[in-house]
Amino acid sequence: MSRRSFIKKTTVLTGGLLLHNSMMKAFALDADHRINLGVIGCGDRGKGIMQILKELPTKFNIVAICDVLDFRLKETEKVLPAGSVQSVKQYKDHHQLLDDKNVEAVIIAVPLNLHFNLAKDALEAGKQVYLEKTMTYNIPQAASLINIAGNYPKQVLQIGHQYRYTPLYYKVKEMIEKGYLGKVTQIDCRWDRNWDWRRPVPDPSLERKINWRMYKEFSGGLPAELLSHQIDFINWAFNTHPTTIVGTGGIDFYKDGRETYDNVQAVLRYGKEGMIGNFGATCANAREGYIFKLKGNKGTVSLLVNEGVFYPEAQTRKELQTVDGVTGATKITWNKDGGMPILTEPTKDGTYYAMVDFHKSIVQKQSPASNVMTGARTAVCVHLANEAIYTNTVQQWKPEYNF
Repeated sequence: MSRRSFIKKTTVLTGGLLLHNSMMKAFALDADHRINLGVIGCGDRGKGIMQILKELPTKFNIVAICDVLDFRLKETEKVLPAGSVQSVKQYKDHHQLLDDKNVEAVIIAVPLNLHFNLAKDALEAGKQVYLEKTMTYNIPQAASLINIAGNYPKQVLQIGHQYRYTPLYYKVKEMIEKGYLGKVTQIDCRWDRNWDWRRPVPDPSLERKINWRMYKEFSGGLPAELLSHQIDFINWAFNTHPTTIVGTGGIDFYKDGRETYDNVQAVLRYGKEGMIGNFGATCANAREGYIFKLKGNKGTVSLLVNEGVFYPEAQTRKELQTVDGVTGATKITWNKDGGMPILTEPTKDGTYYAMVDFHKSIVQKQSPASNVMTGARTAVCVHLANEAIYTNTVQQWKPEYNF
């Protein structure tokens, strides 16, 4: 199904085009509509989302949880809202949760190889769906899920690429569109850590279920779990996709039986825009941590997850003079490095804003900012990046990827 056909068949993509203030105003109109929610997958991410949902108690009501591991269900009881443990149903089979008529919507936070099947099952069960990123394990699944979602136009399928909801990244997208950066040619991204990425395993037989990120059968590795966020933002901010992808990587530090690489680098060429994107991650050095820089001939944006600074080039700095067009302040505030903060107010975790949009999309019957079409585009990018990294080949974007 083409993107145009999908949009015609489903709702208009207006929800994702709203700026943060407008989004919050619209959300306030629906404050009395509480959605009964089931959570499938109670690992770190599933429990993390449930912690965020405590900040939205009048919007969501967790009524069911599901995980194949008993100890995960037991751990999850500790993060449920106070006094709700007895009323929350527990399942080990996701089909049983989906059969629960009291569940209106589901959050799916399971290993990547299960994303497609669980999203398909949830849509067919009539549920509203929030599916964690990356949307699917491979390209064929992405194409198939587009067609399946098109059969359920009254249901939301939101993908967990959080940058499409946060005030900071909305602002950066606006800056790009208004030309503050000028012509962007270079994108530098890193997401580094000094950690083996493993979870404790109470029984050796559970190794692959708990540490699924280590094994190719279940995981897309560092590109899927970390770099997909930044890749997705570039797709969104520039309304684009890469034309050529090359990459390399290896198990260069942790010789512990893992299959997915602990050290990767991918270069994405955006031929139409004349941009090069460098996306890398290592598990053996945390000095730089998270880096996201967009470099244009008028200025550079340097981003952390929740903070950002604009560094104008010399001529742009002169043109700004005493009025800051970026933040709207009447007087520019420069930091010690010669940059100006993009936002002056602290923001919440990106998951908070994603849950706000999930609620709004359900109530107002709108397609979310991160939907099956945008999720498919990023899933293709991740798949191609992994192909390039693991096979040492040059990957090209093909016309059939323009869903």
